[in-house]
Amino acid sequence: MTTRKCLLIVEDDAGLQRQLRWAYEGYDIVVAGDREAAIAAVRAEEPQVVTLDLGLPPDPDGVSEGFATMEAILALKPDTKIVVASGHGDRSSALRAIDLGAWDFYAKPIDIDALGLIVARAFHVHALEAENRRLADRIEGQAVLGGMITAAPEMLKVTRTIERVAPADVSVMLLGASGTGKELLARGVHDASRRRRGSFVAINCAAIPETLLESELFGHEKGAFTGAVKTTEGKIEQAAGGTLFLDEIGDVPLPLQVKLLRFLQERVIERIGGRKAIPVDTRIVCATHQDIDAMVADGRFREDLYYRLAEIVVRIPSLSERPGDPALLARHFLDRHAAQMRLGPKRFAPDALAAIEAWGWPGNVRELENRVKRAAIMADGKAVTAADLDLGGGEGPGGPINLKAVREAADRAAIRSALAQAQGNISGTARLLGISRPTLYDLMKSYDLQP
Repeated sequence: MTTRKCLLIVEDDAGLQRQLRWAYEGYDIVVAGDREAAIAAVRAEEPQVVTLDLGLPPDPDGVSEGFATMEAILALKPDTKIVVASGHGDRSSALRAIDLGAWDFYAKPIDIDALGLIVARAFHVHALEAENRRLADRIEGQAVLGGMITAAPEMLKVTRTIERVAPADVSVMLLGASGTGKELLARGVHDASRRRRGSFVAINCAAIPETLLESELFGHEKGAFTGAVKTTEGKIEQAAGGTLFLDEIGDVPLPLQVKLLRFLQERVIERIGGRKAIPVDTRIVCATHQDIDAMVADGRFREDLYYRLAEIVVRIPSLSERPGDPALLARHFLDRHAAQMRLGPKRFAPDALAAIEAWGWPGNVRELENRVKRAAIMADGKAVTAADLDLGGGEGPGGPINLKAVREAADRAAIRSALAQAQGNISGTARLLGISRPTLYDLMKSYDLQP
């Protein structure tokens, strides 16, 4: 179904109203002469694009009423593309309007052809953004494993793998850099398994001193050591019938690895200070950011324990390896944190989105969320800029070193992002990129990309 294209012209000069009304073909034209009429038209017609003269009555020689009208329209429909008119030489008002959320501006006296191009481009961008939101909503609405928000084929492949292995009662090892969502995926394993009604218990092995880690995992009997005033269950027992997530498993000391291996082999534990073997039915999911294979080769991690823990190994891509996901996640975090902190609606300026996609994200999703949360607080207006994110010119560490590399990286990122949004559909990807299917196939072959 073709979407109706509605253009609202907010102009108090009757002559200009007539001139602008008949200047456009292919749009449904609505005209308003003041703020009240403009707001009524936005409510009734929901125009995608608005041209707005800032000099409206009762302040035709100023800009206060025009700015009030613009803010009211954006409050009602934040996705509206507003093109403001600025008087000859009055660029300061136009720049202020852009900062407050206007999409573009045009100078008076009006050049109908130039304004027509601006309006056409505004409709085109509005349609693209609407399609992106529709695709993102569809992807998020598919209940991706563990509530994971992603549109990248690389990450969707990981979630599908985990969905397949979750019902099988096997140990799973998640390998990935810090901040890639290992605990979220571990919880997804639990939620998709037959143990979902049991407890999900998580422990970070690197955050607990070696002297306390054994007690945390296996529990202790009353009087087992100074301060043990009562018998306490360990995390393994607490997760009985459910799942225990051992984060940073590479930090478990060798002596404790022996005791953990015995549990995995015999499915029994002994609390510290106890002599009774306690049967426990707990599934183990573990994770580490370390090179576990190198640790096994160096003797820092027991090989027999590794094979017990790594019945299924899942490698999680970093955020920089997931084209399209940085912007998708950033919008989610911005909406969430702006709502939680009652900051009002926020959006990303174009330079912010460009910087987000270009950054290397060494801290992965955790770094992205922290930067977005801080930017939501620091942004002066409704638009969050690259400066608010502290991402400067959008060049992350380890960026391309020459023009050819920049172009290839940009092509790869654009194609993979479009593939993610179109869920691997070639026709949909070609439409998003504005190229033909044969051209897309040639580019994918050249860059060795798979749908």
